Amino acid sequence: MKIGFIGLGEMGLPMAANQLKAGHQLVVWNRSAERAVPLMEAGARLAATAADVAVDVDAVLIMLADDQALRSVMDGGLLAALKPGTVVVNHATVSVDYARELAAAVGAQGAVYVAAPVFGRPPVAQAGQLNIVVAGDAAGIALAQPALDAMSKRCWNFGVEPERANVVKIAGNLMIASAIQSMAEASALVRAHGVEAADFIGMMTQTLFATPVYSGYGGMIAERRYEPAGFKASLGLKDVELGLSAAGKSRVSLPMAAVIRDALLDALAHGAGDQDWAVLGDVAARRANLGAS
Repeated sequence: MKIGFIGLGEMGLPMAANQLKAGHQLVVWNRSAERAVPLMEAGARLAATAADVAVDVDAVLIMLADDQALRSVMDGGLLAALKPGTVVVNHATVSVDYARELAAAVGAQGAVYVAAPVFGRPPVAQAGQLNIVVAGDAAGIALAQPALDAMSKRCWNFGVEPERANVVKIAGNLMIASAIQSMAEASALVRAHGVEAADFIGMMTQTLFATPVYSGYGGMIAERRYEPAGFKASLGLKDVELGLSAAGKSRVSLPMAAVIRDALLDALAHGAGDQDWAVLGDVAARRANLGAS
């Protein structure tokens, strides 16, 4: 399969590498070309522009940070370069509104749009074990399936409206953020009474909350291990705000999301935007006058 890949960040790079491991032909583009060097050494070709990625491929896979980054690439030439029948697979977590807009714009070019946001941190992406949420044209998903299989443990199909995949991803991230916030607050409470956060988190994640999200993020909170970031606090804030925006338009109340947004704003105000969003542990400790440790 001929695959184009745009966006070689902490997630995009291992996702693209797995396309090569699966035997697909790969052309890539990234704003910082040096990110593509490992892929080029493994057989990928570097495109001069994002638009050039779409010249001779079956599918264009995109992993960018947000609506703004994706819009700049699409409007900067990629959209106009799409060929009829090409499948555009967007792995980025974007707003529900932009997902609808993208589907229409890509369709107007005769191409097919598939939303496919992912669950999993960089090590999971490297292992090809992502959970991918897909929605869009069934034929387009089928065409892209070999590329999706190269990166995933499982694909979860949520229907033909692409925005459904995005709202599932946003809602899932809200659940993760709620887990982090609850552990942050609970850890601050026990610390205020002389209990070590590591002891508390250790017990909880081996009993009532023995799941990857709680054990992974709980360990980070207990150890104050927020770098390197698997998912930056700034991106967490973006996703929480996407959830609040989608909720407002559908008249859904999300009080917990509002609390988490304010906590993430606190983190960013204290210069922690590039740290992992588990840094909410420090926010809760600071608010409880426990200091940063």
